[in-house]
Amino acid sequence: MTSDINITTATRGGRLTASSGSKWEPIMGYSRAVRSGNLIAVTGTVGVNADGSYSPSLEAQARRSLAIIQAAIEALGGKMQQVCRTRMYVTDVSKWQEVAKAHGEVFGEIRPATTIVEVAKLIDAAAQIEIEADAILS
Repeated sequence: MTSDINITTATRGGRLTASSGSKWEPIMGYSRAVRSGNLIAVTGTVGVNADGSYSPSLEAQARRSLAIIQAAIEALGGKMQQVCRTRMYVTDVSKWQEVAKAHGEVFGEIRPATTIVEVAKLIDAAAQIEIEADAILS
């Protein structure tokens, strides 16, 4: 896991929440991830670097997004092996193989249900991918 990802946790409304410090979290009023009972839901996560920049590579952005997701899940007591669903939104689905490579390296043996769809654009013009994940803890 990348060491420049800083996840903080808090209890809100009886649920454990995780924040990645994204500038959009307080503006839009959401958490990076929420744990309710044995379910962890991770919100759409773009592959933004710690300095606010984006790699020009879709594959690198996918790896970064997955690293942030992993950090959030682990901060809430989960493991990537418990992820049962991912959803990937990309701005150019013709580059799906780059996404598949990054996703497959993390989930190749786990095999969660997944979806990949093309969207017109994401929250930042430089973002090429946004990934959501759900995990069920045993």
